[in-house]
Amino acid sequence: MSHTSLFIESIKTKLFYRTFTWFTRILLSIAFIPSGLKKVLGLRFTNLGADNPVGFFFEALYQSGFYWNYLGIMQVLCSILIIIPRTTYLAAVLYLPIIININIIVISMNFKGTPIITGLMLLANIYLLVWDYKKTNTILSVLLKK
Repeated sequence: MSHTSLFIESIKTKLFYRTFTWFTRILLSIAFIPSGLKKVLGLRFTNLGADNPVGFFFEALYQSGFYWNYLGIMQVLCSILIIIPRTTYLAAVLYLPIIININIIVISMNFKGTPIITGLMLLANIYLLVWDYKKTNTILSVLLKK
């Protein structure tokens, strides 16, 4: 066993880290529910007009039809799966490209304050992937193997 694996296994026995991990999962779940449900229900995400670059962007996504619903379905699915212990890792893997995409969007469109929130969500998601280091390491080993 590697030093990293031994270290992670040792912190998994501590109540503080187990509680922090549950808290992280709950926060990540809660974060996607409101925006995901709006999209699933076919509602607009913002009241900004199309004359605003951010409003224009969200209006274009909204007008895409099923893609808008699909984004919401994936957010709600991740919100549910991340709470269920057996599916947490799958949720963290699915959550990663979604939150990376959102983070890039809010940075590139100069959202005020939001890059901090999405950046923290990305870090929390990475924390969950490291928490399951054995699984992450196995997947990365297969993907990086030549």
